[in-house]
Parts: sequence; C-alpha cells; structure tokens
Amino acid sequence: MVRKKKLQEYEERIKQALAVLSMVSEDNTTPRNIRRAAKDSMEALQTSEFTPAVRASNAISILDEILQDPNMPPYTRVKLWNVMSLIEAIKD
Repeated sequence: MVRKKKLQEYEERIKQALAVLSMVSEDNTTPRNIRRAAKDSMEALQTSEFTPAVRASNAISILDEILQDPNMPPYTRVKLWNVMSLIEAIKD
C-alpha cells in the first residue's frame, strides 16, 4: 500500500517536472542548447523501462550539466532548479 502511494507521488512529481520542462523547451527566448537539454531530460523522465528514481537521476545529470551554461536566462535557471528539487526527492 505504502509503496503504491509513493509511486503515485513520484509519478505526480515527474508530471509536474515534465510540465515545466515542456515550457522551457518551447520558450524561444531560451538558447537552443538549453531547450534541447530540457527535451532530453523530458525523454529521460518518460523512459518507461527504468524505475522512477533512475529516470529522475538521468534527468538530473542532464540538467546539472546545462545549469553551468553562462548563456542561460536567470528565469530559466530558476525553473530548472525547481524541476531538480522536485525530482531529487524520487528514490527507489
């Protein structure tokens, strides 16, 4: 029962993260490489052959790399930090 509740919570977190990443990936004021990283992390979060924790950690590593980009607009950086804090709580 508890496990199922956790999984639902994780899927909800992933859904929220996907919504924000989708906004970033479609924002034409954001540099192309950052939009691409947002798309890549969306794909990582949607890969169904992995557990939610593995998907989250794959997405985090993609985002972590792109967060170092000096060309990233500050509002985009904040959105990506929010995504990371959402999915960092996902554990197996």
